[in-house]
Amino acid sequence: MLEYLFPGSLLGCIIFNNCKIQLQITPDFLISTNHLYSFLILSLIGFYTYKNSKYLNILTIYLLVLSVILEIMHYFIPNRSFEYQDLFGNLAGVIFTIILFNLFKRYEETRN
Repeated sequence: MLEYLFPGSLLGCIIFNNCKIQLQITPDFLISTNHLYSFLILSLIGFYTYKNSKYLNILTIYLLVLSVILEIMHYFIPNRSFEYQDLFGNLAGVIFTIILFNLFKRYEETRN
């Protein structure tokens, strides 16, 4: 999550030695794919870590709120800007993970 709060592009600084270059993994469509991938990975780690916990509902709410708060923080961070495309990428990563997690959970229940 350090990447979200860094003023500029942390990966651009490391890879290209230029903090103004944004690394683009795949082209954007309706949402920011970089944000989708980031929150997909973060959410997968969270759900895998707490898969047998009673705190899954809290984790779900936390991830959804975090995706909104981190994007709102871009209003205040220099060289960053709030964009709805990024916000929807964040939310899509969390929502996609919730759907995948529930599908795998149902599959495991039917297998047992």
